[in-house]
Amino acid sequence: MPVFQIQFVALTMKNLQKLFIALCLFLSINFCASAQSNDLIKQGVDLHNQGKYTEAIDKFNEVLKTEPENEYANYEIAFSLYAAKRVKEAIPHLDKAVKSSNKSLSVAAYCLQANIYDETNDHQKAIDTYNTAIKINPDYPQIYYNLGIAQFRNNQYADAELSAIEAIKKNPKHASSQRLYALVTFHQNKRANALLGLCSFLLLEPTGPRAAEAYGNIQHIIQGGILTDDKGKNTIIVSATDQKEISSLNLVISMAVLSGKTKNLTGVDLLEYQLKSIFGIIGELSAKKAEKSFFDNFFASYFYKLSQSNNMSAFAHTVTLTDKTIDNATWAKQHQDQINAMSEWLKNTERNL
Repeated sequence: MPVFQIQFVALTMKNLQKLFIALCLFLSINFCASAQSNDLIKQGVDLHNQGKYTEAIDKFNEVLKTEPENEYANYEIAFSLYAAKRVKEAIPHLDKAVKSSNKSLSVAAYCLQANIYDETNDHQKAIDTYNTAIKINPDYPQIYYNLGIAQFRNNQYADAELSAIEAIKKNPKHASSQRLYALVTFHQNKRANALLGLCSFLLLEPTGPRAAEAYGNIQHIIQGGILTDDKGKNTIIVSATDQKEISSLNLVISMAVLSGKTKNLTGVDLLEYQLKSIFGIIGELSAKKAEKSFFDNFFASYFYKLSQSNNMSAFAHTVTLTDKTIDNATWAKQHQDQINAMSEWLKNTERNL
């Protein structure tokens, strides 16, 4: 299935680029310069928020004419230059802003700087810059997610997995972090990790283009597909130390698929059976482990509980909401009680980090 494999990589990269503008770039800064400078900066920020980047840049330049080292004006003009796609002009201003004694401002400047490096394909420099920011403030919003994106683009999939895990720990309901986790684990041939990551993502974002992509990837994983580049070459990188567990979990998926073929099931009913089997076996294997990983605690345990509940049918229909061949609307009208039950289950079932 090489065509689908190529689409997997291309679609993911395209969507990740759209997602990569970090929350940290939208800081609201408390100014502490002269009253006139503060007023000009405030005007510039208002213009920026209106999308009038050239006018905003002019306001910040007025401040920098008299206060060239003003860290807030340097940050804000860099942000507006970035938004205006004049990214190279932003770097000198960020070099000044990162020196701020205000940790929030310094980290925001590092994040924007790293974002620019990553967008201009200097991925390692972006990674180094994010790590510098993390040393200043390890709890800054979405910084681990952004770091994971840079590592992914630099083919550092194991490192990107660790960053995605940290991002999920900081915000367990951040859909993009769970999607990133699924992607980078798939690149390491951790198909079970990727499958549960995609299922988890769909609980948070069940509709839209990214949901349709995730559903397609779930089908791809279940069917035994692997990632390839645009030349058809295998893109998977596997750690030798992980190979045994990866092989065992991958075998679980294959066994569930083979079992499903004997049940004369099709469509969403077949998917429900396959996922229930996979969640159940993975959960049982995980429960027997003396030392549990993040995957065991956050994904395996949670989806094992789901497989043991009466909510798998509603879950399977949630996963397939973007499948136009399935009449989910009619099913929903006829099974509102099941939808409500799953909603209550999701609300009341805790996930371990």
